[in-house]
Amino acid sequence: MKSGFVNIIGRPNAGKSTLMNALVGERMSIITHKPQTTRHRIIGILSGENFQIVFSDTPGYVKKPNYKMHEVMNRFVEGTIEDADLMLFVFDLTEELEDDNPVIAVLKKTEAPIMLVLNKKDLVAPQRIQDVTGWWKKRIDIKEMVAISALNADDTKPLLEKILEYLPEGEPFYPPDQLTDRSERFFVSEIIREKILVQFGDEIPYSTEVGIESFQETKTNAGEPLARIQAVIYVMRESQKAIILGKGGAAVKKLGTSARIDIETFLQTKVFLEITVKVRDNWRDDDRSLQHFGY
Repeated sequence: MKSGFVNIIGRPNAGKSTLMNALVGERMSIITHKPQTTRHRIIGILSGENFQIVFSDTPGYVKKPNYKMHEVMNRFVEGTIEDADLMLFVFDLTEELEDDNPVIAVLKKTEAPIMLVLNKKDLVAPQRIQDVTGWWKKRIDIKEMVAISALNADDTKPLLEKILEYLPEGEPFYPPDQLTDRSERFFVSEIIREKILVQFGDEIPYSTEVGIESFQETKTNAGEPLARIQAVIYVMRESQKAIILGKGGAAVKKLGTSARIDIETFLQTKVFLEITVKVRDNWRDDDRSLQHFGY
């Protein structure tokens, strides 16, 4: 039996969440085209007959943190070097190679073997893969390199085989049917936040956070299971609140419908979703707010 912790790190928008979802075979992390979509460290567990891999998806490492929230996100990344049996460093092949890439300093501190995962190989020429591999090998101790397209699930099969080679022998850490250490409330809030990122412009989504005020498992009048969920979208200014709500509440109604459909798929039950919008000034730099939101 093999079991171990495989931690995934990289810069924002490198494809870390897409990769973990593909490896685990479940939608554990929300995905959008926007950087910093992932804000927390999220565990996804893959169990087989003779192995268990505990993947850890982390926020993209922020080069110049602008808020305390960014600093906490970076600490999530830095903490992964302490418990890793294997580090998966995901690099976007379309990204610029920079000597001041902050991930370099983090990876130099780890004692775990590092596997370089070059993502988006379908968007570059083969020579680019060779050049990038050589560049990174001069800067960090790479044990293995795999070029993939995280969107193509077939590419993850050889990667998974290589990961298993690095896992230590040991008993599983979690029951074989457990997929994550996060609660349903957490994933519901993440689904709603994903819809905010998709529906609205570039500025507002980064100023929002979602809290689940109530999560009750009840039944419909017909006796079918029903989840009653009350969610709050927090923004930093009244003008942002107005945009989230939309004229006559049209925008938040559209958001709620889109989120409810995905939440029902995730929970496998009917959902009654109520969303309100509140202003919480400067929550990204407020210790109490960050603690309330799980940072």
